[in-house]
Amino acid sequence: MIDGINTGFGKLKTINRRMFLLSAAKVIIFSGIVTRLFSLQINENKKYLTLSDKNRLREWRLPPVRGKFYDFFGNIIAGNIEIYQLHVIPEEVEDFNYLIVRLKNILDLSDNEYSKIIKKKNSQKPWETLIISENLSWEQFSKLNLYIHELSGAKPVLSVTRNYPYKENYTHVLGYVSKASVSDLNENEIIKKNHVPGLRVGKIGLEKTFENELIGTNGVQRYEVNAYGKRISQLNHSEGETGKNITLTIDSEIQKFSNECLKDQAGSISVMDIYTGEIIALHSSPSFDPNLFLHGISTENWKSIRENPLKPLVNKSVSGLYSPGSTIKPLVALSALENDVISPNMKVYCKEKIELYGQSYHCWKDKGHGSMNLRDAIKQSCDIYFYEVARKLGVDRLNKTAKKYGLGTQVLGGVFENEKTGLVPSTRWKKDNLGKGWVLGETLITGIGQGYIQTTPLQLCLMTAQLANGGFKIFPRITVEENQDDYETIKYKISQKILEKKEKDKKENLSLIEKGEELLKSFEVGHDILFRNQENVKFVLEAMFGATNEVRGTSYSSRIDDKKYQFAGKTGTAQVKRITEEARELDLKQHQIPYEDRDHALYVAYGPVRDPRYAVSILVEHGGSGSKAAAPIAKKLFKLLVDRHELREKLRKQKKEIS
Repeated sequence: MIDGINTGFGKLKTINRRMFLLSAAKVIIFSGIVTRLFSLQINENKKYLTLSDKNRLREWRLPPVRGKFYDFFGNIIAGNIEIYQLHVIPEEVEDFNYLIVRLKNILDLSDNEYSKIIKKKNSQKPWETLIISENLSWEQFSKLNLYIHELSGAKPVLSVTRNYPYKENYTHVLGYVSKASVSDLNENEIIKKNHVPGLRVGKIGLEKTFENELIGTNGVQRYEVNAYGKRISQLNHSEGETGKNITLTIDSEIQKFSNECLKDQAGSISVMDIYTGEIIALHSSPSFDPNLFLHGISTENWKSIRENPLKPLVNKSVSGLYSPGSTIKPLVALSALENDVISPNMKVYCKEKIELYGQSYHCWKDKGHGSMNLRDAIKQSCDIYFYEVARKLGVDRLNKTAKKYGLGTQVLGGVFENEKTGLVPSTRWKKDNLGKGWVLGETLITGIGQGYIQTTPLQLCLMTAQLANGGFKIFPRITVEENQDDYETIKYKISQKILEKKEKDKKENLSLIEKGEELLKSFEVGHDILFRNQENVKFVLEAMFGATNEVRGTSYSSRIDDKKYQFAGKTGTAQVKRITEEARELDLKQHQIPYEDRDHALYVAYGPVRDPRYAVSILVEHGGSGSKAAAPIAKKLFKLLVDRHELREKLRKQKKEIS
């Protein structure tokens, strides 16, 4: 009996223990569930809400809207247009091969295009967006949206791209944009920060120079999507900041006309305001359509541009280096007059050639010009006369004058990264760079713009501008900026400079304090005086007038008799190959000489003569002589320049009144 009771009690005890353990387990499990639920609902609420939103919501960074370029008259010369693109996000694709085959059929892609997509996908990282098409037609875009529920990971996108309405007319000024490269991202934090697949950035020209101002910032779109990734509704859209708009000083009508004047030729036309320094036109020929680069240039088009013997990829205006030829003779004459080594009445007899240490130095004119004074030598471009001037002057004094008037330095101070400084030689330069001493014969040929001397067409334009304004330093610019001195302000500053110089010339002995005060005044006013005696500058300008508007002047056939349009200038012919005695005897016509052996044709000019405002430099590569190939272009150009001047000044006045 007792054993039975003990047995029953033992069973009850076992049951109670099991119930206790079971209950404890239930309590622990329940507590764990409650704790986990508390953790999910309270502690990790934000985390799982975010994960849920990621499944339900999609966010797309939009490409930044690039700032526009305008010409002086407010015409858009580089703008933006909307385009349709197709992006694929590989991480969201269930079956990539199926998707690509499906897209190939929908978009009617060629086998070559299909292969390129596969190759691009294999070269990218798995999480990087793959751009299938950068410029869909509206028909393709609409068709895609009909099938989008079947195309997991595919995303039609409305984007913007650059557009150059003036095509080849502005290529070397603006440059072009193309897809951001790895180096672009590594070298520019602003590009990296705003990067989205397919982002276009400036590659050359002003597009690259002003990249940080132009690029803008990303906009963001947020969408709600269903289980298939199809957009259900747009939740919000935050606009990015549009890039800064930039206005250039260039007149599109003159820029286009410059392109027409150089059609089918290699060369450059530069036009500058001789007081404000505004670049009115800056064209390099031949050019090409920058729109070709927007979505990846075809092999055929790239080959056509790259292999063109006229070198359309070179901006000849700022990075082409040429011997200035006889266009430098007015500056040589001015330097000699300023240094008192000659007088305007100095006479030299030109008899075709001179001999120096067994070397012959020829004049361009057979049998010579006869007796020449300085004015006639500039007017008729007598080489023999300028050999003698250069001999008396010396290359070092010419070097100083040339640099003062804009040669041997960048005109736009790095605005174009490919702008060259050129070269104005000196005795020190040759010793330091070539390890040899300077010889007299080199001085002679430098005096007619040959030898080591190298200039850009824009430098020759600046040289001419600073002669034409009476010999005052100007500050060339290609962008319109606030608080820039206008024509009236600059004329006032120049008049103040002249008054100061007259006062200074009256004083024979200045104290150190007075000299310091005079120097400070010069810095305050700006537009420094480049001459010692302004009469020398006037003499050179008057001789240039004779070269264009008087009988026997080298550009007389290109003159304009109407005083409204009348201009003055100096021709130049730069040898690209030394002329042998055999070649002189043959006396070949221009068309009989191989193209690459023909001389470059140059012309510099200012006008209108009665009230000068513009300087022009014209280069025609292998054009022969400046009088035949370059000067006739100036005749056409000055007519348009003068006619457009009134419109330009009217607009300038309106802008001033508004501001």
